[in-house]
Amino acid sequence: MTTIARRTQDLTVSRAPFVHATVVRAQDPTSARPGDDAVILPDGTIEGFVGGMCAENSVRAAALDTLRDGKALLLRVLPDGAPAFPDTPGARVVVNPCHSGGALEIFLRPVLPVPVLGLVGDTPIGAAVATLAAFLDFEVAASGDFSGATAVVVAGLGKGEQDAIRAALDAGVGHVALVASRKRGAAVLDELALSDAERARVRTPAGLEIGARSPQEIALSIMAEVVRALRVDGLASSPALPAALPQQAVDPVCGMTVLVGPDTPHVRIDGTDHWFCCPGCRDRHVAA
Repeated sequence: MTTIARRTQDLTVSRAPFVHATVVRAQDPTSARPGDDAVILPDGTIEGFVGGMCAENSVRAAALDTLRDGKALLLRVLPDGAPAFPDTPGARVVVNPCHSGGALEIFLRPVLPVPVLGLVGDTPIGAAVATLAAFLDFEVAASGDFSGATAVVVAGLGKGEQDAIRAALDAGVGHVALVASRKRGAAVLDELALSDAERARVRTPAGLEIGARSPQEIALSIMAEVVRALRVDGLASSPALPAALPQQAVDPVCGMTVLVGPDTPHVRIDGTDHWFCCPGCRDRHVAA
């Protein structure tokens, strides 16, 4: 197993978000070769190799964008004025202003922690939900600690429901599904004296209306509603991702997008900050 493969495995186990970058095509002259890979962390750190400084700046900026939207991206780093690679619909094209003159295609795959489903209730419905959630690649947590959970299903059927709902809401869970009839569910929530904002985060009866009868069918309706909340309603699924990713700026000399950090070449002129991909661009800007 390569060093990067071990690193990706460790990051996945620790539920840390990252981007796996792989060079899929290279056009000489360039220092990277097909198969070279790296991981990019949310702070912009690159571990591994996918090209020199100019390529790294473009990879770093594009990788953080994939962490924001969770979508894989093909990045084409092309030299200015050189013959283009074949058209690739949906790819992002950036111009490499460095003198090497090479070109690269790099596939960026964001790897985000799998969503966590909190589950309360040792009942047939709870067991069916656990089985289906695992099949859908959710991590099922039945410990009662809902920190980091995407959704919580309360299937105690009268046991420990109010405490579980309160704990889930206090943990910031955006989707709490209470398995109960409409009448009983409303009574449980009335006793909790929830605010309007909290009440909007609780679904009862839990699940989509599909005429479900068996525990397995009820679990299907519940998980369908959770998936809809994730994919359609925009329910956050990766609480481990930092709320604020590093600031980006455009180098006024070469036009490259760079991440703003303590080591980024920088100058302040007439009260305006300017950030650069390298000291050379900074010095040319100052001289001009």
